Amino acid sequence: MIAEIQDKEIKQIYRTSIVQQTAYWSEVKTLQGLHSKAFNFKAKVSDLYAGTDDNAYFVGDLLIIIQSLDAEHSLAYVPYGPEIEPSEENQGYFLEQLSESLRSFLPPNCILIRYDLSWESHWAKDEDYYDVHGNWLGVPDKKIQEIRFNFNTEHWNLRKANTDILPSNTIFMDLKKDEDTLLANMKPKTRYNIHLAGRKGVKIRTLTLDSLEIWYDLYRQTAIRNNFFLHDISYFRIVLSARANDTLSPADVYLLVAEVDDKPLAAMFLVVSAHRGTYLYGASSSDNRNYMATYALQWRAMQMAREKGCTEYDFFGVAPQADPAHPLYGLYRFKTGFGGQLYHRMGCWDYPLDKEKYAYYTSMEFKNQSYHLS
Repeated sequence: MIAEIQDKEIKQIYRTSIVQQTAYWSEVKTLQGLHSKAFNFKAKVSDLYAGTDDNAYFVGDLLIIIQSLDAEHSLAYVPYGPEIEPSEENQGYFLEQLSESLRSFLPPNCILIRYDLSWESHWAKDEDYYDVHGNWLGVPDKKIQEIRFNFNTEHWNLRKANTDILPSNTIFMDLKKDEDTLLANMKPKTRYNIHLAGRKGVKIRTLTLDSLEIWYDLYRQTAIRNNFFLHDISYFRIVLSARANDTLSPADVYLLVAEVDDKPLAAMFLVVSAHRGTYLYGASSSDNRNYMATYALQWRAMQMAREKGCTEYDFFGVAPQADPAHPLYGLYRFKTGFGGQLYHRMGCWDYPLDKEKYAYYTSMEFKNQSYHLS
């Protein structure tokens, strides 16, 4: 299936709407101390997609982040890649062939390849996994997932990871619609809150790197309020300052803040790559929440994305369904109000390169599961 693998310079990564597969993201990770590699691969169209006998070759690429596990071992992490999404029945075999082809290009101490797949979940396309009201019931047991995904593989070597690193559930907004239609498709309360923020004098402006402390103060309040890991300010300085303008896949990053009378109430990172705007990180004040600043902020981000030629907006992370017990349920309620389409990704899948060491690593990882900001 995979005809050829070639490594290439990071700057030659193809233009893509997936931020985490751009040369920009490689630069972010390099500045954070991680090493990345880029590869081209070739595959016949007929091997990728069912129902066609097209023998032409498709050429794709992927970005891989090499992460050290300890002094002697590493893993190869593929964030939201590969971008190409084969037919469901060909996906497992495609990843198997891709993994075996990549094996010799990776460090000798690499014990696994972890694909954080942006592909749509097989179970999101299966009507048996929805209730009578159309609510998604989620994925089945891990073993059942592996049986289905390894269909057509030779070695049955793909394993569902213990945890998903990047969000596996999101909401996409169709920005090809005009603004009046976008507003009309929102839930009444969301639309009301956007207008209420305007009436209360909420203003949106773009911050520069010199004003990063404004963001970080809001982020610190959000982390304390929601009890999640607090990154150092240098983490966000890198995200905002990294540049890849001399490459085929740059990205533009904007730090937006919502204010009333110069008092910051909410802020967010908007990343524009190819035709997609992505809401990457967000934060809000613990005070003055009645100003509905977060609603005004999201609406302005969508407007900016449209102005810059984007046709879709990625909300980047919600609970998979309306479950009040889920830690991301609050984000689910907030983001679904904007009227977008809920999308369920496949999440993280592992291809062990050293099965014995992989078994030990995953057993230790299982004991230390947590939510990630990556």
